[in-house]
Amino acid sequence: MAVEGAVHGSYEVNITKKTIVKATEPPPEPHILTLSNLDLLSGRFPVTYFYFYRNNPLVASFTSVVDALKSSLSKTLTHFYPFSGRIIQNQSTNEPEIVCDDTGALFVEARSNIALKELDFYNLNQSLEGKLVSIDNDYPLQIQVTCYTCGGLSITFTFDHALGDASAFSKFLITWSEIAMAKTISCIPDHRRYLRARVPPSYDPWVDQAFVSCTLEEIAKIPMPKISLKRLYYIDASSINKLQRLACMDGSKRTKIEAFSAYIWKVMVRAIDESHPKCKMGWLVDGRTRMCKYPDTMSNYIGNVLSLAFGEASKAELETGGLTDIAKICHDAISKVTNRAHFLDLIDWIECQRPGLMLSRVVLGRAGPALVVSSGRRFPVAELDFGFGSPALGTVCSTIQRIGVGYVNQRPSARGDGSWTVSAIIWPELAAALESDSDRVFQPMTADHLQL
Repeated sequence: MAVEGAVHGSYEVNITKKTIVKATEPPPEPHILTLSNLDLLSGRFPVTYFYFYRNNPLVASFTSVVDALKSSLSKTLTHFYPFSGRIIQNQSTNEPEIVCDDTGALFVEARSNIALKELDFYNLNQSLEGKLVSIDNDYPLQIQVTCYTCGGLSITFTFDHALGDASAFSKFLITWSEIAMAKTISCIPDHRRYLRARVPPSYDPWVDQAFVSCTLEEIAKIPMPKISLKRLYYIDASSINKLQRLACMDGSKRTKIEAFSAYIWKVMVRAIDESHPKCKMGWLVDGRTRMCKYPDTMSNYIGNVLSLAFGEASKAELETGGLTDIAKICHDAISKVTNRAHFLDLIDWIECQRPGLMLSRVVLGRAGPALVVSSGRRFPVAELDFGFGSPALGTVCSTIQRIGVGYVNQRPSARGDGSWTVSAIIWPELAAALESDSDRVFQPMTADHLQL
C-alpha cells in the first residue's frame, strides 16, 4: 500500500507501510452476523484506544516488534473473527450487519521524528488525529504502531462501535496480549448477539423521554456548543480518595465515580452560560451484570450492552450543595438504570423504532448543557503487555467530529498507585474551570506524570 506523510509543525509522523492481517483460521464459510438492538443504538463511529510503551533495550528492532504483533493479531482474529469482517448496509432491512468473511484488519506502521517524552500528552487534538490515528472506513478494526526516536512505541487500536463496547474491546485486547505472551487465553468470546426484543415488545414511557429516533440530517445539525477540546489529565490517588471521603460525610456509601462525578458537576456550573438554569450529567452503564441472574453469564458477550443514565440539577442546587448532596443525585440517577427491567425496556423500545437511527436526546444536544462520564476502571492498562513490557499510558479518545455533549472517561493509570488517567472532550470554559480549580484535581498530563 502507498506510503504517506503527515507533517504538523515540528512533529511529524510518516506512515511507512500498510498491511492487511487476516485470521490464522477464519470461519469455514462466510456468514452474516446480525446486529442486536443495543448494537443499533450504539451506532457506528470510531473508538480509539491508545497505548504508549517505553523503549525496551531487550527488543531487537521495530521490525521484530511489528512482525510479532502481526502474527499474534492473526491468531487473535481466529477467536474474534467478526473483527476481521466487513460492516455493510443491508439493502433489504436498511440496517448495518457484519459480514464475517475475513477481509482482515488494517495494520499501519509509522515512524515519528520526536522522542516519546516530547509528545504533547495533554493536547490530544494536536497529538492524535491525522498522526497516530487515521480512519479508513473499509476496516472495522485498524491498528497503527508508531516508533519514536527514543525507541519507544505507541499502538492505537481503532474499532467501529458496531463491533462492540468497551467490555468487548477489552476482551479482544487482553486475548491478543495473552496470545502474544504465549499464555492460555482467559476468554472464549460469545459472538451470538442474542439480545432480542420480547414478543410483543413493550416498554415504560420513560424511554420515549430519554431516547429518540433521528436522521443523518439531524445528527449533522447537532448543536455544538464549542465541544471541541480533546484533553488528557492525570488525577492523583489522594485527590480521588479525598473526593470520596467528602461525598460520604453523611454516612452514605458512594463510589469513587459518584464522588468524582459530583465534583465535576459542581465545577461545571462555572462553565455554563447564564441562559441555562439547569444542566445534566450522564453515565454510561454496562448491562452485562444486570441482564442475567448470575453476574458472569454475559462476561464474554461480544457486542454492545450499553445504556445511558442521566441526572438533572439546577445551577442553584449545584452551586449551594455540598459533594454529599450532589453525589446523592448522581447515585439516584445511576440506580434507575442498573437493573434488568431497564435494559429489557430499552431493547423493546429500539425494536419499535427500527429501522433507523436512535440516540439519547441529551447526546443529540437537545437537552441543554450536559456531560457524560464513562468509567473504564476494569479496562486493561498495565496488563496490556505484548512482549515488550507494560505501557506507560493507556487511555481512550474518539475522532468523532460532531458531539452534542461533553465526555469524560476515567481509567486507572499504568502506575498502579491508585491514580487515574482521564480523557476528556469538553468545551473551553469547562477546561479552564477544571484546570483553575483550587483543589487542582485535574492536572494536564505530562511526560513526568508518565515517568518517561
